[in-house]
Amino acid sequence: MPELPDITIYLESLDRLVKGQRIQSIQIWTPFILRTVDPPFQQAIGATVQGLRRIGKRIVLDLDNDLFIVLHLMIAGRLHWKKPGAKMPGKIAHASFEFPNGTLILTEASSKKRSSMHIVRGSESLVQFDRGGLEVLDANEDSFKEALLRENRTLKRALTDPRLFSGIGNSYSDEILHRACLSPLNLTRHLTAEEISRLFRSSVIVLREWTERHRKELSGAFPEKVTAFHEGMSVHGRFGKPCPVCGTAVQRIVYAENECNYCPRCQTGGKVLSDRSLARLLKDDWPKTIDELEQGGLGTATKQESGK
Repeated sequence: MPELPDITIYLESLDRLVKGQRIQSIQIWTPFILRTVDPPFQQAIGATVQGLRRIGKRIVLDLDNDLFIVLHLMIAGRLHWKKPGAKMPGKIAHASFEFPNGTLILTEASSKKRSSMHIVRGSESLVQFDRGGLEVLDANEDSFKEALLRENRTLKRALTDPRLFSGIGNSYSDEILHRACLSPLNLTRHLTAEEISRLFRSSVIVLREWTERHRKELSGAFPEKVTAFHEGMSVHGRFGKPCPVCGTAVQRIVYAENECNYCPRCQTGGKVLSDRSLARLLKDDWPKTIDELEQGGLGTATKQESGK
């Protein structure tokens, strides 16, 4: 799912391309994508984009007739920019917005169809999309601490809860926790003041660093290949690969459709966190520490089990 650094780059690109531009036509290729019927999407045709904004992980186009187009890409949704006359994507295209200088296309490479588009009238209608999470890059340490300690959650769940923190998801939470040298399963209310301070600094650094890295990589081009996995990440998507700090093989916990990646030496004091499916399979053979894992050769076995 595109997160704060990715959404920021989308917004910066769209600001250059469509701000001040008139929407000439809107095509809805897959009806489910449009989650509102009043006002009808046709009322946005002919309107001019006055500005763009982010609400959590949503992208909002502000139009001059008091209408707002709200896009949520979810896990597999992506935006693409095509020059006039270019061929449209095939079955994965859900909606397109034609401007004089090109066409913005929303695609989703998934059969589950989770991405969404809302068209609402009036700025007060945008409140329904705001989950209330703290904007970390605009916050100070005290407000970060207040949000973090609001509920006693694991750090992984707290960082990715949109009611607590805005724009952070699975990818960058892994990187934040690795930078802070904290276990994803630590409980928020068990943290020391120093650990909270370290987590706050790490959150700011990671979000800023990756936003800037994306800017430099694109050099003004539209972000056509947004992904959750980036070369240069420390732990996210790097199961079995060496931690860039200590060289230990990165481990993971798989749950639902997500996974949590971590370094057992940098973050958990050498402890291997229990992966429910593998722990059930290995039972008493499940290693408790990274030393046991390495000595028993189970690092390779777990990779084979996961198909990697």
